Amino acid sequence: MNKKDIQAFFDRLAPQWDASCIHDETKIERILNTAGITAGISVLDIACGTGVLFPYFLRRNVKRIVGIDLSGEMIAEAGRKFSDDRIRLITGDAETFLFGESFDCCVVYSALPHFDDPAGLLRHLSAALHPGGRLTVAHSESRAVIDSRHSGEAHTVSVGLLPEDKLSGLMEPLYHVDVIRSDEQMYVVSGTKK
Repeated sequence: MNKKDIQAFFDRLAPQWDASCIHDETKIERILNTAGITAGISVLDIACGTGVLFPYFLRRNVKRIVGIDLSGEMIAEAGRKFSDDRIRLITGDAETFLFGESFDCCVVYSALPHFDDPAGLLRHLSAALHPGGRLTVAHSESRAVIDSRHSGEAHTVSVGLLPEDKLSGLMEPLYHVDVIRSDEQMYVVSGTKK
């Protein structure tokens, strides 16, 4: 995959992204419970898009949110929607960006198929987490649904969603993986930094 193609794809979709995406609030709440999102913590939101998860983070009274996305247009949409001082938005490559700070939790929500080097991403994110910090990779749909969706227009900017056991195996050298769920409802792999 070419990162410029990914950026252009999401830049083009940004203005209508929120209207075209439906998110199941109950599933998101379950994902955020698994991710350890609680009051007073710092959260790194990878490929945050237009800030889909930000209202959920804010309702949980997190201390700080840093959202990063390759698409400048997605970040611009997020900036138009949110003016909360706890939110910092970054247009950048999550696989290489040096955050200069550490986080309690990192969430990669509905984004992993757009990274062609998941092992490299997991290593890089480990450096951005406090010791014992939690990384959660999640989708509020099944792997089959995600793969089917990405076989259409998005096939040039995504790869298949890794089976949960393969993702867990990639995480295991750096994280204590304690949640693995992949069924018809959702996909979640989560663990704490070693």
